[in-house]
Amino acid sequence: MAQATSGQMALPRRVRIVEVGPRDGLQNEPTAVSVDVKVELIERLVAAGLTVVEAGAFVSPKWVPQMAASAEVLARLPKGGDVRFPVLVPNDKGLDQALGAGATEIAVFGAASEGFSRKNINCTIAESLDRFRPVVERATAAGVLVRGYVSCVLGCPYEGEVAPEKVAEVAGELAAMGCYEISLGDTIGVGTPGKAVAMVEAVARKVPVERLAAHFHDTYGQALANLLAVMGAGISVVDSAVGGLGGCPYAKGATGNVATEDVVYMLNGLGVESGVDLGRLVEATQFICGVLGRPPASRVARTLLAHQAAAAA
Repeated sequence: MAQATSGQMALPRRVRIVEVGPRDGLQNEPTAVSVDVKVELIERLVAAGLTVVEAGAFVSPKWVPQMAASAEVLARLPKGGDVRFPVLVPNDKGLDQALGAGATEIAVFGAASEGFSRKNINCTIAESLDRFRPVVERATAAGVLVRGYVSCVLGCPYEGEVAPEKVAEVAGELAAMGCYEISLGDTIGVGTPGKAVAMVEAVARKVPVERLAAHFHDTYGQALANLLAVMGAGISVVDSAVGGLGGCPYAKGATGNVATEDVVYMLNGLGVESGVDLGRLVEATQFICGVLGRPPASRVARTLLAHQAAAAA
């Protein structure tokens, strides 16, 4: 792939953004979000140029009530185009529901920390991988793409630092099952650039870097710095959430995903293509934050909206 450069750092010429706001961003919201709102948000994100948008999760509504209507959301989204709408599934039952709703891409969600795995999905890492194997096998046989997530790749709320070799081990298992891409998640946002690069380099010894994605939270304000660092290490796929939505119910104090607007603004400044229209993206942010009744976490969105308000005054 042709490279853009920033000083001495070689960067990918293009970055694919995986928008996780409608799923990872909304799943922890205390305010109920209707199907109509979710569908409109996704439509606005697609209109802004995003080509991969997480649409929901087929999980127990008892534990994640915000995702209860994922089948209805998926049913109202366009089929057969260039935009993909992956959904999270935790097990065979979730896969049955996703297939019944017409899903063409799913994601499975593991962890690099035993403590987090037990708290989040009530099983050990090894047990979670055993649970995922038949799911991935069935989905692949049905022609459904499968993406793998590894959480707590740079730190765990229960165990502290996580060894890069452990992240590599879990990522390797998911890739061997048939996951076409592995998203590496700094779930509690404690990573720094040097540690992020060391982790990616360790994983890349097991899984080609072309099959890796970065999923960073911004708890300590390091997400953009971490993304820039791992882009220099070969990462060209980035997960982010409109407005910086999200968090983690099992990680007290962890803030949301890195904001898609902040990522796009940075990429624009670096001359790295994303295909996303920043203006239309900020409109989507304004829409969903208006529904939720709070300002966006994104500094870029807040600044641009303030400029718009001042110009209109």
